[in-house]
Amino acid sequence: MISTPIIDLSGNDLRYVNLTGANLVKADLSNADLRYADLTGAIMIKADLSNADLSEADLVYVDLRSADLANANLSGTDLSNADLSNADLSEADLTGAVLTNADLRYANLSNVDLRSTDLSNADMRYANLSNVNLRSADLTGADLTGADLTGTIM
Repeated sequence: MISTPIIDLSGNDLRYVNLTGANLVKADLSNADLRYADLTGAIMIKADLSNADLSEADLVYVDLRSADLANANLSGTDLSNADLSNADLSEADLTGAVLTNADLRYANLSNVDLRSTDLSNADMRYANLSNVNLRSADLTGADLTGADLTGTIM
C-alpha cells in the first residue's frame, strides 16, 4: 500500500506565507517556493521538502525530524533550535543559514554547502558531514562526536 501525504502542496508558490505552528507531518512540499515563509514552531516530521526553495525563511523551533530536504535551498534561513535529527539534507544549500542550537544528530548533510553558516552549539553527533564545505562556518560549542568528516573542507 502506498502512503499518500496528508497535505500535498508540492510545487506551490507559498512565498511569504505564515504557517506558524502548522501541523505539516508527512506533508509533500517538494519543489515548493517557500521563500520568506514563516514556519516558526511548525511540526514537519517526515515532510518532503526536497528541491524546495526555503531561502530566507523562518524555521525557528521547527520539528523536521526524518524530513527530506535533499537539494533544498536553505540559504539565509533561520533554523535556530530546529530539530533536524535523522533528516536528509544531502546536496542542500545552507550558505549563511543560522542553525544555532539545532539538533542535527544522525542527519545526512553529505555534499552540503555550509559556508558562513552559524552552527554554534549545534548537536551534530553521528551526522554525515562527508564532502561538506565548512569554510567560515561558526562551530563554537558544536558537538561533532562520531560525525563523518571525510572530505570535509574546514
